[in-house]
Amino acid sequence: MKAPFLSLLIAAVLFCTTISAQEDLQITAKDSIVQSSWIFGVGVNAVDDSGNVFSGLFNVSDEWNMVPFPSRISIGRYFKSGLGIEAIGTYNQYMEGNIIDGVPSPENIDYFGMDARLTYDLNKIIGQTGWFDPYVGVGIGYTDANRLGRGTYNAAVGFRTWFSDRWGLDFNSTGKWSIGSENGVTNHIQHAAGVVYQFGIEKGLSKRGEEKLELLAAIEKEKQRQMDSIAEVNKQKEALLLAERLKKEKEEAALASAEEARLKAERDRKDAIEKRIADLGYVYFDLNSSVLTKQSKDILNSLAAILEEIPTLELKITSHTDSRGDSKYNDWLSERRVKSTKDYLISKGIDSSKLSTESYGERQLLNECSDGTYCPEEKHKVNRRSEFLVLEL
Repeated sequence: MKAPFLSLLIAAVLFCTTISAQEDLQITAKDSIVQSSWIFGVGVNAVDDSGNVFSGLFNVSDEWNMVPFPSRISIGRYFKSGLGIEAIGTYNQYMEGNIIDGVPSPENIDYFGMDARLTYDLNKIIGQTGWFDPYVGVGIGYTDANRLGRGTYNAAVGFRTWFSDRWGLDFNSTGKWSIGSENGVTNHIQHAAGVVYQFGIEKGLSKRGEEKLELLAAIEKEKQRQMDSIAEVNKQKEALLLAERLKKEKEEAALASAEEARLKAERDRKDAIEKRIADLGYVYFDLNSSVLTKQSKDILNSLAAILEEIPTLELKITSHTDSRGDSKYNDWLSERRVKSTKDYLISKGIDSSKLSTESYGERQLLNECSDGTYCPEEKHKVNRRSEFLVLEL
């Protein structure tokens, strides 16, 4: 149950901080405390040596002894653990008429004390506050009271309240028990109040600040987890997109390769058919004739067979003359020749829609035998022809 609860808590905090209260989770000066320092104090002290501690605790006028000026000085070092070591010097005066050791004092008698004590900050247990900083302590000392010197065991309880990181007030009471059993030496209580000043300060987070820091770390961890999750999702999306793109590129490459292979096959097929037709040769005519010779018919028979073999094949027939004679006559003669060529193929069962024609007369000679140029008959014969061009396969 703990893990789900923590997740819900973090989610709730994330929501709240996003909407309106993110600043509340920032570490501020209020979240830091003094963890170790030196403390110097100056103040006053009051000694109750009446022996009537509990029943006369507040009988100030008859049992408390004080002087009207600063009478206590202290210096101490306090550590992160809550422990502190302190040295204290006090001066006081038993006032004439006050009860001392159970009897009224006949005169004013000086009081001196030198003490060392070990203290512990109770805020380490109950939680840090600035206005109430309680402590307890034990120690030893030497006291000259009622003209009798003695070593003492000491136990103290008190508290400090702070106005700032450096200035505050200290209130405490110390019980002093005599070491040994000298005649006339009594136990007594010493109360003190004074101003304290901190220096050599080392600060750290309070418990509330540590809780904030822990919560901020948890929030940051959750944010990082969400970012990592989003990054992982994006990474997976990118991987899928990359895979799809590579697949598409591969498919396109395969299609392009197949298309290229198809086109090449078509080109090769066309080249092969054109070669077969070219290998048949031209249909040649005699001078001033459009009549097909036996040799020309043999060529057209082979061409008809190719057209029958390849139903999709379409041809263009062009007919030509040599340069001898009038050009108009040659145009007419080439028309006769192309017609006789086409008609023969049709007679062999070839659909006329597969055949288109064009006559050029003497305009497309294959050699230099133009008008005004002498050529033998063999050269002129080359130009009296019908040619075949592949249009469609």
